[in-house]
Amino acid sequence: MKVLLLKDAKDDACGQDPYVRELGLHGLEATLIPVLAFEFLSLPSFSEKLCRPEDYGGLIFTSPRAVEAAQLCLEKSSKAEVWERSLREKWNVKSVYVVGGATASRVSRIGLRADGEHSGTAEKLAEYICSKPSPPARHQCHPCHLFAVMLVSRTCLRRGRGDEESSPLPLLFPCGTLKREVLPTVLKEQGVPMESITVYETVPHPGIRGNLDSYYSKQGVPDSVAFFSPSGVKYSLKHIEELSGDSVGQIKFAAIGPTTARALAAQGLRVSCTAESPTPQALAAGLRKALPLPGGC
Repeated sequence: MKVLLLKDAKDDACGQDPYVRELGLHGLEATLIPVLAFEFLSLPSFSEKLCRPEDYGGLIFTSPRAVEAAQLCLEKSSKAEVWERSLREKWNVKSVYVVGGATASRVSRIGLRADGEHSGTAEKLAEYICSKPSPPARHQCHPCHLFAVMLVSRTCLRRGRGDEESSPLPLLFPCGTLKREVLPTVLKEQGVPMESITVYETVPHPGIRGNLDSYYSKQGVPDSVAFFSPSGVKYSLKHIEELSGDSVGQIKFAAIGPTTARALAAQGLRVSCTAESPTPQALAAGLRKALPLPGGC
């Protein structure tokens, strides 16, 4: 059965997109079509912040694109050497929170240790961050325990000097223009300081219509279409509906997570499959239940 995956290709160590490979193991013929493109913003400002880890209690990455922005900062500002020499380890003694395996994988590529990848959504990550114990004030930190204390989300390092009362250092949150407010809102409500910086903008991929036309002319109407973000729904759904015509009702629409599922439902579509986590295995498991496959539930 044919599955259309509305995402760009991300080859793994085996040289194949992990979603294509995983769905293939379940007897599904998957095709990738990118529907989003990204333009990076405020990189000089972001670069400056990455060079001042002492000003922050940690990092939050909720998308691979935000990590890519960090990579570009290191490359374009010629800071790769100082990153390798000192900055990377200064960030690694703080918490680096991520959503999902794809983001965690990119974080590891720049030498950072990811925490919270099991969360799967921004909502669950916010809950995880807030569940971490609050460390003592700076004057209560014994030097021998400082390294361990710095691993928690609300670092014991405080602004100011001596025993002067001050606020915990904020978590640095590089994000896109379309970020949802749930994570910042939850952290604010729980008293966890955060500083966000917009580092990329999501735009439609210039080849959406042409690539979809080509797919439909060669493959026909797919048995399932999987969306990977609300933006993907926004920029590609109308083309899918036009090309599918009267057969659109036969398509099993799948979503990589609950936020994307809600975006599809808002367009009046029935979502046949919502992956329990943003992974190839979870999407394959959901599609196996939604599609009439031999041996499926």
